[in-house]
Amino acid sequence: MTSIFNRLVGVTAQKTMRLLPASGRRATQKVVVGDQDGVITCFGIKKGEAVPVFKTLPGQKIARLELGGALNTPQEKIFVATGSEVKGFTKRGKQFLSFETNLTESIKAMHISGADLFLCASYIYNHYCDCKDQHYYLSGDKINDVLCLPVEKVNCITPVLACQDRVLRVLQGSDLLYEVEVSGPPTVLALNNGNGGDSGEEIVFGTSDGKVGLVQITGSSPVHKWEIGNEKKRGGILCIDSFDIVGDGVKELLIGRDDGMLEVYNFESADDPVLLSDHALSESIASIQGGCVGKDGYDEILACTYSGWLTGLTTEPIHREGGSGEELKLSQEMQSKISSLRSELESLQIKVLQEREKYQQASQSSTAMSSVPAFSVNDKFTLNKDDASYSLILEVQTAIDNVLVQSDVPIDLLDVDKNSAVVSFSSCDSEPNSNFVLATYRCQANTTRLELKVRSIEGQYGTLQAYVTPRIQPKTCQVHQYQIKPLSLHQRTHSIDHDRPMNTLMLKGQFSFAEIHSWVVFCLPEVPEKTPAGESITFYFQNTFLGTQLESTYRKGEGLFKSDNISTISILKDVLSKEATKRKINLNISYDINEDSVRYTLKLIHPKLEYQQLLAKKVHLIDALKELQVHEGNVDFLLPKYRSILEESDQLLEEYKKQPAHLERLYGMITDLFIDKFKFKGTNVKTKVPLLLEILDGCDQDGLIAFFEAAA
Repeated sequence: MTSIFNRLVGVTAQKTMRLLPASGRRATQKVVVGDQDGVITCFGIKKGEAVPVFKTLPGQKIARLELGGALNTPQEKIFVATGSEVKGFTKRGKQFLSFETNLTESIKAMHISGADLFLCASYIYNHYCDCKDQHYYLSGDKINDVLCLPVEKVNCITPVLACQDRVLRVLQGSDLLYEVEVSGPPTVLALNNGNGGDSGEEIVFGTSDGKVGLVQITGSSPVHKWEIGNEKKRGGILCIDSFDIVGDGVKELLIGRDDGMLEVYNFESADDPVLLSDHALSESIASIQGGCVGKDGYDEILACTYSGWLTGLTTEPIHREGGSGEELKLSQEMQSKISSLRSELESLQIKVLQEREKYQQASQSSTAMSSVPAFSVNDKFTLNKDDASYSLILEVQTAIDNVLVQSDVPIDLLDVDKNSAVVSFSSCDSEPNSNFVLATYRCQANTTRLELKVRSIEGQYGTLQAYVTPRIQPKTCQVHQYQIKPLSLHQRTHSIDHDRPMNTLMLKGQFSFAEIHSWVVFCLPEVPEKTPAGESITFYFQNTFLGTQLESTYRKGEGLFKSDNISTISILKDVLSKEATKRKINLNISYDINEDSVRYTLKLIHPKLEYQQLLAKKVHLIDALKELQVHEGNVDFLLPKYRSILEESDQLLEEYKKQPAHLERLYGMITDLFIDKFKFKGTNVKTKVPLLLEILDGCDQDGLIAFFEAAA
């Protein structure tokens, strides 16, 4: 597939670009897109150039754009969500609807089906029919997207909410019908084949950790059909569409990711979809559509990126059949297009120079007032389950000059393959300024997206700050803050293994449900900030680094925490006590330590420890083995295990480079486990730590367990 055109609008949000249905004899479709300046732009493409149809005046930023109309008719009315208002426009740009909802927050997600309007703010879902309030639902966690099964197929209104707590909530009126557990936080929903499949009950979902799945929403329970993993470690899913781009009568699945990957999956068999092709763009793909835009007879995939670039990928071949005359004609067309683009670029460069001179002159006058240029930053800070690290993604609407990263707690900055920025570390004094990390990433020209990987240490909590400076004049910078939580490597999960030996921490005191919930939010990631409905709540977590687990149940005046890792209980005890003391609340703390849990945790850690020690030993041997290879000419005399180290040296070095402090982290966790075990018994064993480290170097599991049991 080849790119046929690019057009720049303003910064766009997720799902704000659609293709209007083709009308009359003309088979090409118009593009309509809403941006964060509040402008709706509608245009067509003629000879590779954009031809405007209409453009609205700026206003509040557009969070969603959907097409609607009467059921079983062409969906050609344009609806946009701005703030708490929904506006409707005809395909010619005439406004026919301005509906001010009763939502107190801005609309985050929207779906339209005939006269039914489905809107979601952060936690609130509302259903309107002919702009009259029908149903309401308060979700337990943030709502990322909303969809309704096609009424003409299922004969009832069945809304589905994609919620941050890894759940699809299926509603019936104002009530929860049932929940569908999915493998990651769902960020986007789409009807399978654009119509829900043969039954109308099939929904495709995409998650923030890059997985895609199909689930059938029946009247009583869900049926999981298939799921595509994310083995290539690509970005999260932002948009999904179904379109027959191959022309074989079966619609392909089009997917846009937040790392700029555009993917096309086809269904060679009735089973899982297979990746047909992919295309890398330089920015996150906010919207994706399949249709015929540029030239009649040739289908395209249209993608709209975060900063407002619209890129069309066409099925039209680059080299046409028909001899030299037609090739010459095509060449002349291309040359004239290149010539017009060059002249346009030159005139823009002259305008920029003129405006820059004007600014310099104005800034030197006695009455000058310098204005700070505003710029938009799209950021994301998420925990990756696969390698127990945080991904910090920063995306700017213009080129990034540099990013300064500062942390007041110890963290590791890990290598990222896609990152072409040059990093330099500054020495910092941790005592007076609480600076543990100070690093500058200098970006190459035209870099608009930067991805960093961070690994934290549980028990050490604070703030990570990113100072983002784009390539604009005058120089300006935005600061973005991210909380490193006490149990930062824990991730929400649907269930835990109740057969494991568990340690228990019990809190009692004069605290409200909202107060203890705020403490849990402070301690653990992925907990909704809003206090849950009801009198009590239970959350399950898994440690992404070790695989240990945590069960958290609390209500007004009482909190119960269970974990198979003593260190997790110790961190919770210290942090919750500190938070209660800040609010002058007396806590009655009791705990029950299970000796078997220490042995269990050590057995969980040991295979990871053994693997990392072996990797470190192999890496240390590589230089010596390579020197031996140079002197001897060949390595046939070496033992097979040493020859394999030489053969795999590049992969071993790359793996070691990606996780430089992995072994030290494991040593630290085992040392903390040792100290915490005896801390609960009232014994200080810090003097025995050097002996523990000697045993760890020997990597003997039985010896390690024996040391833990005999140390008392």
